[in-house]
Amino acid sequence: MLPSFKKRHPPVGARPGTLVTAESAVPPKIRVLRYDRETIEDLGSPEPEALPGLVQPGTVTWIDVQGLGNESLLRVIAKGFSIHALALEDVVNVPQRPKFEEYPSHLLAIARMMRTTPEQLVVPEQVSLFLGKDYVLSFQERYGDTFDPVRVRLAEGIGPIRESGADYLTYALLDAIIDGYYPVLDQVGERMNQLELRIMERPTPRNLDRLNELKFAVMILHRGIAPEREALTRLLRDKSGFLRDEVMVYLRDTMDHAVQLTDALDTTRELAASLLNTYLSLLSNRTNDVMKVLTIMASIFIPLTFMAGLYGMNFERMPELHSPWGYPVLLAVMAVTAGILLLYFRWKGWLGSDDDDE
Repeated sequence: MLPSFKKRHPPVGARPGTLVTAESAVPPKIRVLRYDRETIEDLGSPEPEALPGLVQPGTVTWIDVQGLGNESLLRVIAKGFSIHALALEDVVNVPQRPKFEEYPSHLLAIARMMRTTPEQLVVPEQVSLFLGKDYVLSFQERYGDTFDPVRVRLAEGIGPIRESGADYLTYALLDAIIDGYYPVLDQVGERMNQLELRIMERPTPRNLDRLNELKFAVMILHRGIAPEREALTRLLRDKSGFLRDEVMVYLRDTMDHAVQLTDALDTTRELAASLLNTYLSLLSNRTNDVMKVLTIMASIFIPLTFMAGLYGMNFERMPELHSPWGYPVLLAVMAVTAGILLLYFRWKGWLGSDDDDE
């Protein structure tokens, strides 16, 4: 089963900033990490009102909110960090198109994260990042993400992440989101290769259903990475006051990954289309083979049916009816006729096929 892309809209004519929370939205869980070059602190799950006070100069504070099921709590957080009502609307009314928008006190980055689970091949999720002075505020739709490698690097001080500012952390999170497409795309490619073998062996309707599921999964991946690539291109072209030039260099590498993924997805889409054509061709050939066999059988039985019908009329003056050899002779004639037709069909190449000499 694959998720849909149905967007949640506020009522027609609603004021800007109206939030529409899904019934399936999970309650928010907050986790705060604060670090500098030497130390890192896990501040747990503080109250929403206390979050702005945790941001301290000289450190970077990462406030991760997983779940959008409490509108009042989200508004408290937004008020504490001076988040514009339209920006909060983009966070809650998902899915939004990936983009970057700059506000006076922060830079908003919206991206689409992809994961795979045993139940679903592709699980899309919107991630919203607010980059401000000395802090990064992230909002996720559900629990769980692809940020564990970033958390490990923070905990162990791997690379320059602890020595850099909040903009580098934003880059690291965006890079983790983009790189998270690779294992999902690998899963799709592996299943497509397996499906190709199944279709070549037997083009069944169930295999067609599997192919449509894979095509839909590729479409979801493409709808996530293509706008992200465009947004990164505009960001690198226009730049932002919240991102240093050193971080822009790293973001160029992230955009390269987005370009690679887009090219790979285009190839996968072409492969899916080719596989569909293969399925239709094999199904057509199979139908033609069945029709050919049925036609040959009908062609053989047409003269036999004629003979049986002729001598089944029981007219009084049919001499063959009173002959003691009439019945076996008729059976012999019918058998010879069927054999001659079989040999003729084989000679014409309509029945069976000889392998070409190598």
